[in-house]
Amino acid sequence: MSGERLRVLILGGYGTFGGRLVRLLADEPRLTLLVAGRSLDRARAFVESVTANAVLEPVAMDRNGDADAILSTLKPDLVVDASGPFQDAGPDPYHLVKTCIVRGICYLDLADATAFVAGISGLDQAARENGVFALSGCSSFPALSFAAIDALKPDFASIETVTAGIAPSPKARMGLNVVKAVSSYAGKPVALIRGGKPATGYGLMDGIRRTIAPPGGIPLNSRRFILADTPDLALLPRSLPCLKSTFTGAGTEPQILQRLLGLCGWLVRLRLLPSLSPFASLFHKASQRFAFGEHRGGMFVALTGHAADGGPLAKSWHLVAEGDDGPFIPAMAAETIIRGWLAGRKPEPGARPAAGELTLADFEPLFSRFAIRSGIRDDSPSGEHAPLYRRMLGSAWASLPQSVAAMHDSTVSRTVEGRAKVERGSGLLARLTAAVIGFPADNPDVPVRVRFDCADGRETWIRTFGTKSFRSVQSAATGRDACLLAEDFGLFRVLIALVPDHGRLRLVIRGWRFLGLRLPLFLAPGGETFEEERDGLFRFHVEITSPLTGLIVRYTGWLRPVTG
Repeated sequence: MSGERLRVLILGGYGTFGGRLVRLLADEPRLTLLVAGRSLDRARAFVESVTANAVLEPVAMDRNGDADAILSTLKPDLVVDASGPFQDAGPDPYHLVKTCIVRGICYLDLADATAFVAGISGLDQAARENGVFALSGCSSFPALSFAAIDALKPDFASIETVTAGIAPSPKARMGLNVVKAVSSYAGKPVALIRGGKPATGYGLMDGIRRTIAPPGGIPLNSRRFILADTPDLALLPRSLPCLKSTFTGAGTEPQILQRLLGLCGWLVRLRLLPSLSPFASLFHKASQRFAFGEHRGGMFVALTGHAADGGPLAKSWHLVAEGDDGPFIPAMAAETIIRGWLAGRKPEPGARPAAGELTLADFEPLFSRFAIRSGIRDDSPSGEHAPLYRRMLGSAWASLPQSVAAMHDSTVSRTVEGRAKVERGSGLLARLTAAVIGFPADNPDVPVRVRFDCADGRETWIRTFGTKSFRSVQSAATGRDACLLAEDFGLFRVLIALVPDHGRLRLVIRGWRFLGLRLPLFLAPGGETFEEERDGLFRFHVEITSPLTGLIVRYTGWLRPVTG
């Protein structure tokens, strides 16, 4: 520590991730943040735009310049390199790190380049001798990904596969350096594990399809993740020597641009081009111009293997960030380490990758400041025998009110009854739609009975209002609709996210089908639908509307188990 303040030099401090790190730390009065980059004018302009309790100072510095001279002048306690790209850091990639170590300055970076992150351990002895730490990869990969792996590991006796992916929001502006880093390995060999042996994939070409779905949250749209060269692919075999398969990928939207980039990778794979790096600026402009899709991003880490009893086990950790909150996540590991230092938890001396340096518990307070939801799912085959809603909600099940949980916590057929108020839409098309499905007629107070018939993991709901009945079938959707509840009304299928929210279980429509064909989401039936507990009773509020018809039906009321 320098006096009462910690002096932190953030290289790339006004850039995509460095700037967000500055904003994350700006409320801390015990920090002096040296916001550094090649342009002093841009550093000054950024500093003036940030409201801060910390002291912010603009600095001109080039990572490839005379680091020794500027560090001797500024005398920081810690250097954070958020400048990138690290895939091509020049003939002496650790020039800055070695300068920090010699001067007794601690170092960390947000690197995601495999060779750079994995190779920093070669400076471990020098860092220990000088009493400083040098941590590489304090970003989503490997710091956060390994924190998720460590949270999933305890239930496994053996781990066979690790699959992970990141899905940035299409509206989150990626910096040019990020695009340069990705372009540098497109179509080039990427080392991974397949069949328990070292193997080769091809960057941005090999792929898998996954759905990111934190328990109790609205999933991201299913997408294809293409192979990304992350440090995890080199570090995982060191910590899990019995692995049979590894994969880390990126799933960007719109997916058509991702496919085009993969096709361009063939030019490199066939040796028609040495690299796509010269086209990074073009790719960057295209990503800015065609930023279509939901303004949401996410990340997942999935493990498979065996439990202590020898049975198959599969678990996954999921995260979804709304709006502009996602791009803060890659800077959170660095924030956690810096705040931990201020609290007396300075990392041990030595140079090493940041894999395993932090836990999910370290990240959770940081997530809570943003619209970020995360959680763990049990994807094991044994879970298929649990009640449908319990399976769908995973760890979010525990947040349900007692009567709501009791209504859904069974795999046997049962009947509940109560009273309801029914309101029907008055338009011709609304009346026709309600008549086709069999929705009940207007009634301010009608007895209601619901029969749940359970078989093969599905539930048939037979709702009877007075003497009028209609039915639907609920099940866990699969394939591209995985992690959504599917409810079938005749030839129509409605896809629903189950979202616990402040004592209510909200049912949010995320898609619909007719005879299996995808229909436009903006034409999907909408309305506010939720379940809750009031006065010790299970209460329901179901509202079905359509942009074409207005209100179709709304029914509200209460239910309780049939006695006797």
